Amino acid sequence: MTQDRMPPIPLDKMTPLQKKYAEVIIHGPRGGLYGPFIPLLRSPELMNAAQQMGEYLRYKSAIGNKLSELVILLASRRWTQQVEWAIHEPIALKAGIKPEVVQAIAEGRRPAGWPEDEEIVYDFCAELQANQSVSDATYHRAVARFEEQGVIDLIGVYGYYTFLAMIMNAAQTAVGAGQPGAAAVALLQPFPK
Repeated sequence: MTQDRMPPIPLDKMTPLQKKYAEVIIHGPRGGLYGPFIPLLRSPELMNAAQQMGEYLRYKSAIGNKLSELVILLASRRWTQQVEWAIHEPIALKAGIKPEVVQAIAEGRRPAGWPEDEEIVYDFCAELQANQSVSDATYHRAVARFEEQGVIDLIGVYGYYTFLAMIMNAAQTAVGAGQPGAAAVALLQPFPK
């Protein structure tokens, strides 16, 4: 385990702006200040803007909760982001992503025998990540299934959780930081370099 470079800031050490935006998160749908918001608190205005975007993408996106959770797992796996994986794996399972799909993603394998909408999401994210673009066939398949708003929200979820993964990987955010009762364990094996 590496040292958390940006651990939780005690309430009495927060600036007024940090306290203000921490309260927004604590009293919002997340119900607490944990995960990526621990390091992001060092830039409270960025944290607030990010949490507003994240609230839409996580709870209201045009692709729905189940597929949003799949996208979050894909971004978490791509970045070997332990905190996001620890938070979202149980949420994805509860939302209806099959355990064997979650396991395949954790192992870096393409899942098999899954619903077409999940396959479209997987292919879109994999192609976008690998090529920094998507082919016409992949794009049109996604638009046919999710419409243009859904495609934009799909990209938004993947980009947002990539952003959070970058923040937490650089800050070495510990699993469970700021989250009562969370176990500090590594859940994903790193990809070979």
